[in-house]
Amino acid sequence: MDIAEEKVVTVILVGGPSKGTRFRPLSFNTPEPLFPLAGQPMVHHPISACKRIPNLVQVFLIGLYEERDFALYVSSISNELRVPVRYLKEDKPHGSAGSLYYFRDQIMEESPSHIFLLNFDICCNFPLPNMLEAHKTYGGVGTLLVIKVSAESANQFGELVADPTSKELLHYTEKPETFVSDLINCGVYVFTPEIFSVIQEVYLLREDKAYTRNELSYESQQFTTRSIPTDFVRLDQDILSPLAGKKQLYTYETSDFWEQIKTPGMSIKCSALYLAQFRLSSPHLLANGDGNRNATVVGDVYIHPSAKVHPTAKIGPDVSVSANVRIAAGVRLMNCIVLDDVEIKENAVVMHSIVGWKSSLGRWSRVQADGDYNTKLGITILGESVTVEDEVVVINSIVLPNKVLNLSVQEEIIL
Repeated sequence: MDIAEEKVVTVILVGGPSKGTRFRPLSFNTPEPLFPLAGQPMVHHPISACKRIPNLVQVFLIGLYEERDFALYVSSISNELRVPVRYLKEDKPHGSAGSLYYFRDQIMEESPSHIFLLNFDICCNFPLPNMLEAHKTYGGVGTLLVIKVSAESANQFGELVADPTSKELLHYTEKPETFVSDLINCGVYVFTPEIFSVIQEVYLLREDKAYTRNELSYESQQFTTRSIPTDFVRLDQDILSPLAGKKQLYTYETSDFWEQIKTPGMSIKCSALYLAQFRLSSPHLLANGDGNRNATVVGDVYIHPSAKVHPTAKIGPDVSVSANVRIAAGVRLMNCIVLDDVEIKENAVVMHSIVGWKSSLGRWSRVQADGDYNTKLGITILGESVTVEDEVVVINSIVLPNKVLNLSVQEEIIL
C-alpha cells in the first residue's frame, strides 16, 4: 500500500459498569473512563495521544455502557481533536479480542492498513507513532508495547519473553504463579487487519470443539455449558499466547512511565504523572502563581478556568482542580483531585485525597491520608455531595455520597 493511501484507526476498550465497581464510590454516577485525571477524562489521554498518529481517520470506543453515557463526550472530543470519535456498544461481553471482531465491519469501513488497540485504564506517554514505525519494520501481524518492571510486581500483569535482537514475542503468559520475566504487556497494541483472520480461527476452533463435545455425550454437553462461550475471545490467552514464537507478534519497549489505573488511589498517582507530562507537552494547561494576585502554586497543578481560588491559598504539588470549585482563604491542597462544584472553606487542608462532586469542606477541616496508592484506605475518598463540618478531621477513610460528617474519623468506611 502506498504511504499516501495508508489509513490508521484506533480502538479503545472502555469496559462496562460491572468493571467500574473497583472505582466505587466515584463510579456511582460517572463511568470510570470519564473520571478526570489532570483535569481531563481518563479516556481523553489515550485519545489525545492518537492525534499524533499519521493518517489517523477514526477512533472507536467499545464498551458495555449505554450510548447516552458517552454521547456528550464523544461529540465534544471529536470537535476538539477534529478526528471522528465514535462509541460502539456491545450487546454482551465478547472479550478483548472478541470485541474487536464483533465490530470488524465498522472498524474496516475506511479500509485501514493498521489498527491500534488500547485499554482505557492505562497511564503512559503512548509512543504510538514510534510503535507504528517499529511495527512496519517487523512485518508481523501485531506489535505489543512492553516495559520492564520489578520482579516482585511482574506477576500482576502479562509476562513475556522477547528476542533481544529481533524483538519477536517468544513466550507470553498472563499473571503467572511463578516468575517468568520482568518484561510485561502494557495493554497497547498495533495490528494489521490480518488480526481478524486470527480471531476468526479461534472462533472456528471453539465451535468445532463445542460441536464435538455435543456429539460425544450428555456429560460433555454439561461441560460445554461451563466452558468459555464460543464468541468470547481473550486477547492475552487466546491470541498472544498461541501466536508467540511463530514470527507473528513483536514487541516495542518503552522506558518512560507506565501504570495501570486499577484503583482510585492510582488515579491520584496517574493524575500527577500526566501533570508532569503537561510540563513538556502542554505547559499552557498548568497553573502558576506567586501568592500576590493569584494563589501560590507549587509544582505541577491544573486549575479549571471557572474555579475561584483565593490569592492566599497554596496549591500543589500534583493537584487537579475541576470546574466551578471555590477555594477560600488560607486553604492548602497537596496531591489531590478536587472534582466539580466543590467548596473548600477557610484554612481547610486536603492531602492525598479525592474530593467528590458538590462536596463541602468546613473551616479548619482536614481531609488527608498517608498516600499509599496500592492499599484500599491509602487515600481518602469523599463521594458526591459529602459535607465535612468545621474542624472535622478525616484520615485514611472512604465516605459514600450524601453523608454529613460532624465528628472526626480515621481508617473507616462510612456507608
